[in-house]
Amino acid sequence: MKCLIVFGLIVALFGAFVGYGYVVFTDLTKPLPKPEFKDDTYWGPGDAKDFVPDEKIYEFKLQVPQSEIDDLRKELNRTLRLTEPLDGIAFEYGFNTYALEQFVDYWRDNYLTKWDERQELFNSFKQYKTEIQGLNIHYIHEKVSEEAKEKKHVYPLLLLHGWPGSVREFFDFIPMLTKHSNITDYAFEVVAPSLVGYGWSDAATRPGFNAAEMATVMRNLMLRLGHKKFFIQGGDWGSIIGSNLATLYPENVIGYHSNMCVLHTPLAILKGIYGSFFPEKYLPSRFFVDHHFPVWEKWLELLEESGYFHIQATKPDTIGAALTSSPVGLASYILEKFQTCTNPGLKQDFGAIVTVFGLEAVLDNLMVYYLTNSATTAARFYLENVSKTYRDLQLDRVQSPVPMGCARFRFDLASVTDWQLRDKFPNLTHSMYFQQGSHFAALEMPAMLFNDFTAFVGKIGLHGEKRK
Repeated sequence: MKCLIVFGLIVALFGAFVGYGYVVFTDLTKPLPKPEFKDDTYWGPGDAKDFVPDEKIYEFKLQVPQSEIDDLRKELNRTLRLTEPLDGIAFEYGFNTYALEQFVDYWRDNYLTKWDERQELFNSFKQYKTEIQGLNIHYIHEKVSEEAKEKKHVYPLLLLHGWPGSVREFFDFIPMLTKHSNITDYAFEVVAPSLVGYGWSDAATRPGFNAAEMATVMRNLMLRLGHKKFFIQGGDWGSIIGSNLATLYPENVIGYHSNMCVLHTPLAILKGIYGSFFPEKYLPSRFFVDHHFPVWEKWLELLEESGYFHIQATKPDTIGAALTSSPVGLASYILEKFQTCTNPGLKQDFGAIVTVFGLEAVLDNLMVYYLTNSATTAARFYLENVSKTYRDLQLDRVQSPVPMGCARFRFDLASVTDWQLRDKFPNLTHSMYFQQGSHFAALEMPAMLFNDFTAFVGKIGLHGEKRK
């Protein structure tokens, strides 16, 4: 009799444990409703009650005083007190100091001597500033060519960069989007903003400016320019901001295209672990297994390369002070990320950055951070996005009805599978795998990104809409 009672208790406890586990699992994996979100929070200096909105749009032109270039040259001319790399080590311990010396020499003796030419390149794009929620937002605004306007279906496009990038990533990509081409029926009126706290855009003056707030500012910028509905394309932070925008304001988004398709929900993590044992069951081809699996190897790679993330997500002002006070330190920190984001076969190669991105382009991007003194304010964005305020929104668990397109480049951060991505974007319209390319797709291979983006647009079926 006692055995039966004990057995019954064990069964009851087991049943209770399973039942409770099921309730917890269901609660952690079910989609959440879209949260209420304030779309006019004031982020500028001073008190909001004293704020007088300015909705005018002002032309922007980069005009760096020669004295500032001369000061930078003097900084770069100081004797470098660098530690020699270990014997037999290239970039395994960080950015190689021999390579850094060569970059500094080129930056000082070659690049800065032709700064007028580089500045002219920046100014070849039409740029503006306007005030959104108390912040002066800088953006490139390139309209379509007359030929494209006559022959193509034209749509507005919000183009979003990330860290440690800038609008400089898009200099080769934008002309492809705006000009007439025989390979697509579409052309785009491009708006490419400097993110808040990046480049020539103001930084928020108080804590709490996370990706949802950034998405709101970017959406309000598009509304300011008269675009009530538009496409979004983004990688890195631009991808996360784009996802947030498509989630909070789906009525404004025609389609969202990402070249960094990530999702960090409990259900996505569980599916990733399960998929590691049966990868070919959830992928269109066995050739794409390495994009996702094994999950634990991808996690180890991420852990190895995400030290900067932990620093910026905990003490951004500390690293910011070091970077803003030393152009050589800034160069080492940013160049290391570009070196890492070449590809595994090149990232220990001294010529990798030149081969994959081009030296001038990377130095242009570095100058954006130096000239705007934005290393600290850009780093703070990481802390805001691991804060409890942002985590509590759980926007990854809020489904978006917006058509979504995903481009996976072989050597980028590990992306999620379509099986996982549809939990967030049930209207996943386009999914593509590339066996080359890395994190900075718009800079590294703009033509490939252009072809994929326009293929996504073509699948949405917008031909019935009137041209702009």
